[in-house]
Amino acid sequence: MNIHGNNIKIIAANSNPVLAAKIADQLGIPLCKCEVNRFSDGEIQVTLRESVRGSDVFVIQSTCSPVNDNLMELLIMIDALKRASAGRITAVIPYYGYARQDRKSKPRDPISSKLVANLITAAGADSVLTMDLHAAQIQGFFDIPVNHLEGMPTLAKHFEDEHLDDLVIVSPDFGSVTRARNFAGRLNAPIAIIDKRRPRPNVSEIMNIIGDIKDKDILIIDDIIDTAGTLCNAANALKERGAKSVRACATHAILSGPAIERIKNSAIEELVILDTIPLPEEKKLDIIKVDSVAPLFAQAIQRIYEDKSVSRIFEKKSESTPD
Repeated sequence: MNIHGNNIKIIAANSNPVLAAKIADQLGIPLCKCEVNRFSDGEIQVTLRESVRGSDVFVIQSTCSPVNDNLMELLIMIDALKRASAGRITAVIPYYGYARQDRKSKPRDPISSKLVANLITAAGADSVLTMDLHAAQIQGFFDIPVNHLEGMPTLAKHFEDEHLDDLVIVSPDFGSVTRARNFAGRLNAPIAIIDKRRPRPNVSEIMNIIGDIKDKDILIIDDIIDTAGTLCNAANALKERGAKSVRACATHAILSGPAIERIKNSAIEELVILDTIPLPEEKKLDIIKVDSVAPLFAQAIQRIYEDKSVSRIFEKKSESTPD
């Protein structure tokens, strides 16, 4: 593993070029000149148009839909950089696909998130920078350093500015209780929990609501919104049980299948997401607000380049604690 590059270079692959451009703009540097094309049979071709020899290179690529194409782009880009003698290569993966396949839930299941970690390491990445992994233990799947950013402070800041008086933070399931509790701590609000049963993937059934939500302003927090079934069922159940208003927020908005239609027809008044995954025009709604993680990733990249602590971004600075 290389220790340090002699300058920063930001490379945008095809999954989220807008976010990559924002990150480069925050750092005050241009994007590295490169092209990602396809041969007629669909194979991916990466061409670097400038030297990266000795540089600290950060490849911005969310492995969102089309997941497999974006993953292969990332792997081939890393291989190209390694062969071009880059000083240090960091895979910047704002949204880490396959994160929900992190364990064997039944016999003969693959652990796909571990396989993806192996592929990224084998391709030649020296470290990974990501945000809000679905399961924190995925960091341990890598044999290289992983810097794990939190989207919670950015989302919390949005709702701090709204000054909601009777706010209650709701966890959509027991697995998200820790996230909801930390979020509630930032906003000085109580929490409630939805007890749900999931009979099969992407299908959930509301069972019970634990906590006082009557006549309260509800904020549901989650890390991923996929088909939005869980979110919309929760929002409708909360409204039916006397909630004054229902809002929601999440770091990663996949919004696949019937998600947009469900959100449009649900009790949700406002949905705040982050731009780890690009939101196409056809999925934009008036109630969906997008906050950018570019400043956070730019700050992390700068600190990685300068060999400073990334976790200090989320801590209150004190004179006695080194960077």
